[in-house]
Amino acid sequence: MRAQVGDQLVVESPTTGATQRDGEIVGLRHDDGTPPYDVRWSDSDQITLVFPGPDAHIHHIEHGPEGHLEETGHRGTGTARRTTRALSEAVVMALVQDATAAPSMHNAQPWRFQYSRRNRAFHLRADLRGALPHSDPVLRALHIGCGAALMNLRVAVAHEGWQATTRVLPDPSDPMLLASVTLTGPLGDEDDPAALYPAVHTRHTSRYPFAETPLPDTVLTALAEAAHREYVSLSFASGLHLQSVMDLALEAEARNLTDAGATADLARFTRRAGDTRPATEGVPEYAFGPRRRIGKAPMRDFAGGKPIPGRPTVDFETAPHLALLSTARDQPLDWLRTGQAMERVLLRATVEGVSTSFITQALEWHDLRRPLRDPMSGNAYVQMVLRLGYGRPGSQTPRRPVHDVLDIEP
Repeated sequence: MRAQVGDQLVVESPTTGATQRDGEIVGLRHDDGTPPYDVRWSDSDQITLVFPGPDAHIHHIEHGPEGHLEETGHRGTGTARRTTRALSEAVVMALVQDATAAPSMHNAQPWRFQYSRRNRAFHLRADLRGALPHSDPVLRALHIGCGAALMNLRVAVAHEGWQATTRVLPDPSDPMLLASVTLTGPLGDEDDPAALYPAVHTRHTSRYPFAETPLPDTVLTALAEAAHREYVSLSFASGLHLQSVMDLALEAEARNLTDAGATADLARFTRRAGDTRPATEGVPEYAFGPRRRIGKAPMRDFAGGKPIPGRPTVDFETAPHLALLSTARDQPLDWLRTGQAMERVLLRATVEGVSTSFITQALEWHDLRRPLRDPMSGNAYVQMVLRLGYGRPGSQTPRRPVHDVLDIEP
């Protein structure tokens, strides 16, 4: 018995007059199409792992000229019958382009994608080209960046009209395989997170001043709920805790400006005017933002303290709105969850008209990271600090071409 994704598994009842059961094969466990199969049953819409017996047979769905399921409909319509088609190469590339619009530390883009036509599955892998050996020695920030790309992929897949099963760290023997997203059928009535899709390509990191205007409680609640959906806590620093977070970030920024390792990481992923390296990664000079004259927003100086002709100096907010993403543990699973929660929060903020940036300097120093936590939250690990507010949107930064980060397999 051999099958492909999209074929129908039919189980005949041994009881005379009883109704047969059928379902769509939505996943394969072996490349040659032999059992077992992941089957979505038509009578319950549930997916189970099935080892077909002698009373079962495969009903093969018509395949296209390349041996793949025929595709109908158009990208973004959400109306095609997703259970009987494969994705075209153009759609796969567009989905990965959506995924790679995610932020990452220094815009290092530490991800690579593989798409399996047979299984209709995306695999997200760590790409060590985007590693920061000094600033991120344990690859925590790498996992967070990849988690953000995973969130974008989930949003884009839902926008395309697919229900998907996401597995994080699916193979313990392969730690660089961070996640898999398998398309299993048409999107149901619950379209979350598809509603966030309009923000995927309009969300940009803003390194400009924000207004002192408070964020409405409704927005704060929506952002906290967005993080909670990904099993991560979001809290808003205030009072003495806010001052402590700002002081720790400023201390870390001062260290970074004089630390050879941090300087090397920054130099590798920043692009000054006249730089002849390909503009496909890192933070270009136009996205550095202005220098801070007064104000307490602890902004990173991507110029490394060096002067840039024509770069303005402006006043930043005196009481920045800082949000902390925290987890109960500090393992790769928690980092990937943080990345997904972070991106969901950023997309939600963008939909709400709120600009965002990152305050990560203290997270890069082991002795400064633990004091970031809110004393009221116990032993939670702070994974990310976000700066939120109303202000000028950020600038789009370059991304590697999709063909450089995507492999499409049979």
